[in-house]
Amino acid sequence: MKTVIVDYDAGNVKSLQFALERLGVVAQITHDTELISSADKVIFPGQGEAESAMKKLRSKGLDILIPQLKQPVLGICLGMQLLCEKTEEGNTQGLGILPVNVVRFPDTVKVPQMGWNLVNHKAKGLFDGIDQDCYMYLVHSYFVLLNPNTIAQSNYDGSYSVAVQKDNFYGVQFHPEKSSKDGLRLLENFLSF
Repeated sequence: MKTVIVDYDAGNVKSLQFALERLGVVAQITHDTELISSADKVIFPGQGEAESAMKKLRSKGLDILIPQLKQPVLGICLGMQLLCEKTEEGNTQGLGILPVNVVRFPDTVKVPQMGWNLVNHKAKGLFDGIDQDCYMYLVHSYFVLLNPNTIAQSNYDGSYSVAVQKDNFYGVQFHPEKSSKDGLRLLENFLSF
């Protein structure tokens, strides 16, 4: 099985690579469109700011490639947000795979939300074998609204999506590579699709 981590200079891909190695998976970090297209599994991480991340994706032709992928794709953190239609961060157009917007947490709460938060999920697929009301590690100031593709939610001044799925595209707002055994189990579940 060939697993790739999309590299577009917008994320800490090394910690993700190390987490996969703990599962016995050697993942290639690349922005090469042919390698990504031919992979069995694609992981699309992201940290940082949406507008500059989308510029980097466009500069490498990845904004065209990613929506066309047919194999399982997992967006993580900003990667999940960029799967969406649009984000308030920089008023940025996303990849449009998920027909939902990303909005900023209100000024009434501390941002970024940083730390462990309770996750309520649909106990199959990505969350197979993971206890209900598990805790995952999050760092974010923007969030994906609840929508028909939501498969897990959390609460921070209201409920929001922490995991989504549409067709072969999955997204998680939390960092599975930093979320202990449940995060590793989620990565293992994704790799089994």
